[in-house]
Amino acid sequence: MELVVKKIKKLEHPGVLRDFSWGSDLPSFGRFNLFYGWNGSGKTTISNVFRSLQFKEMPDGKVVLSTASGTFSGEDFPESKLQVRVFNKYFVTKSVFTVDRKVEPIFVLGEESAEKQARIEQKKKIRIEEQNAHKFAQSEKSKSEAALERRCTKQATTVREALRSSGKNTYNNYNRADYKKRADEMCQAGDKSEYLLDDNEHAYLSKQIQALPKQAISKVVLRFPNLKRLTETTRQLLSKTVVTSAIKKIRDDPELSSWIREGLGLHRQREVNQCLFCEQSLPDGRVAALEAHFNTEYEQLLNRLEAHIKTLKAESELISQAPLPKKAYFYEALVPEFEQHEQKLKDDISAIVDYFSTLKEAVNRKKSNVFESQPLNITLPKVESSAIDGINAIIERHNNICDEFTSHVSEAREKLEKHIVSSSLDEYQSLKSEIESQESKINKSEQELERINEEISTLEMQVIEHRQPAEELNNELSEYLGHSEFQLGVKDTGYVITRNGKPAVRLSEGEKTAIALLYFLKSLKDKDFDINKGLVVLDDPVSSLDANSLFLAFGFIRRCVEDAGQLIFLTHNFSMFRQVRNWFENLKNQRKKKIDKRPARFYMLDCSLTDQGRRSRITKLDPLLKLYESEYNYLFACIYRKSQEDTVTDLGGNYIFPNIARRLLEAFLSFRHPENVSLYAKLEKIEFSETIKSRILRFMHTYSHADAVSDPEHDPTILGETTSVLKSLLDLIESEDANHYRAMVRLVDSSNLEERC
Repeated sequence: MELVVKKIKKLEHPGVLRDFSWGSDLPSFGRFNLFYGWNGSGKTTISNVFRSLQFKEMPDGKVVLSTASGTFSGEDFPESKLQVRVFNKYFVTKSVFTVDRKVEPIFVLGEESAEKQARIEQKKKIRIEEQNAHKFAQSEKSKSEAALERRCTKQATTVREALRSSGKNTYNNYNRADYKKRADEMCQAGDKSEYLLDDNEHAYLSKQIQALPKQAISKVVLRFPNLKRLTETTRQLLSKTVVTSAIKKIRDDPELSSWIREGLGLHRQREVNQCLFCEQSLPDGRVAALEAHFNTEYEQLLNRLEAHIKTLKAESELISQAPLPKKAYFYEALVPEFEQHEQKLKDDISAIVDYFSTLKEAVNRKKSNVFESQPLNITLPKVESSAIDGINAIIERHNNICDEFTSHVSEAREKLEKHIVSSSLDEYQSLKSEIESQESKINKSEQELERINEEISTLEMQVIEHRQPAEELNNELSEYLGHSEFQLGVKDTGYVITRNGKPAVRLSEGEKTAIALLYFLKSLKDKDFDINKGLVVLDDPVSSLDANSLFLAFGFIRRCVEDAGQLIFLTHNFSMFRQVRNWFENLKNQRKKKIDKRPARFYMLDCSLTDQGRRSRITKLDPLLKLYESEYNYLFACIYRKSQEDTVTDLGGNYIFPNIARRLLEAFLSFRHPENVSLYAKLEKIEFSETIKSRILRFMHTYSHADAVSDPEHDPTILGETTSVLKSLLDLIESEDANHYRAMVRLVDSSNLEERC
């Protein structure tokens, strides 16, 4: 079977594996590979390299791997076609997604499902934001609609109050809907300016709608006299003279001439020969002389002059007495215009009458002096018939209104309505635009909510499709943990997890690890992963399990991964290390598996402190870890070998020993004094120098930090005492159990340990 990966040829990582190269003495990976290393020694770094390979991502730092087809670097990971599945703490973090509920939490399991569930929860948060935006837009739309309704109601009231009347009138019930209908029509027409009225138009129409029906008016039948002809006639009469036997005294005295002419007429009528004034007899020939003075030509001219004066008087009376309609007869809206034309006509008539008076005066003067020609220096008045035409036009309009009074009033009301509506159209359109804008936001929000809901629904379906039956999971969880304390029930897109029948509100990291591992092992059966040709990496798959549960968990893991094309198992737990080690060792003799002659490889991660900080490297597994069932032998060997050094090495090389010393002493004393719990209590039972015991404790607790090796935080001079303190520790063990001590020394000094591996 061809291996997926043969070596990690090069690894330059920001962590403890700063500058690692695969040594020539280090065997290549086999089909089954076991790494042992304490926490902080680089196990996660290695598993993350393969995790990057699984997800085709660039790894942290520089990586060069050796495969059956050659070598390729981290830059080539995105193009890799290798089948890899990695379980480590990052998988756990991404595989158990907790959705908080008011009553109980929902757990979504599986890395892909957890990632999708996280997206679901994120989209639900976005949905809430979008719903809030939708509600806000609806609220703003409602406010704008309310403002529009108030505005429409106010404007409708304005129209109704301006145009209402007694009797049948549609504007008496004018309401908000009527206003909106008219405003929408005008908005659609697009030119509100054509509906606006100037002050005169507005006043005219306002009066028109307030008018009551009136009677029709007869047109003015009036013509102006022919002033030019009358003037010419007057001029001709004034130019005429009388040829008679004129009596100079009478001719030169017009008043006397008029008096004598009148008196002569009286004497003729009465046929008397005596003077009616003085009753004296008229002198002979006096009447004849006077008749010669006032002859027929004279009389004819005077008669013509009298006739002309009558003509002028008649024309003057005719024009001045022409009947004009009273303004009260007209509709009020027409009165101002009628008054303008009426005044013009009166002015023209007055000018004509005055002109006639001037002509009459000239003729009267001519009557007093018919013997001489008189000039006529006068200018014709400028009069036109436009005023008469204007009045008749108004009368015609008045009569038209009378004929179509109802329709004219309705038309006037409509024009006034449009004027009022157009005056308020800007604010109406602004409010409408606000509503349309909010409607647009609402529509977009609804579309976005629909899209989000569809995405959530799709993701939920995908999560549900990957959800395993609860019964199957419960059986496997029980098999893995060795008890049925935990139970999973299907709910929504995930599971409700109970502990002893009650909701498991908080899962420990170990419990999360166990559940995540179940899903990981199930993922190895996915159709897109061929386990027989793939690489499976397990980094500390067990946590916080007792010995019995750990054994059951190992059996479950083993069954799920034993058919893997290649397996890399990393652990800091010595109990799990021992189980896996024994499994790998037994593979040598199982011919039916048809595996390689050396199917298993064993490695350890050795971490030490250097001038550049902590540094780790991959080495071959120490024979004591490989051969024996306890970590104790390895710890003793480390302490014993260090105590035999004659020279003081660099302090960094000593940094790991306080931790090793603590673990060795705890293991030794746990058998010697199992009744005591604390290390202090156990040491109290040992008969040994109190000063040396205190020195050992000070050394261990100054730099010992559980399973991890951390950077120094205390006085580094203490590390200079490492060799001396370790010798004291071995002396204490020898003092307490000399036979055990000698047996362990013989084991460490054995020269065939490597051969036995």
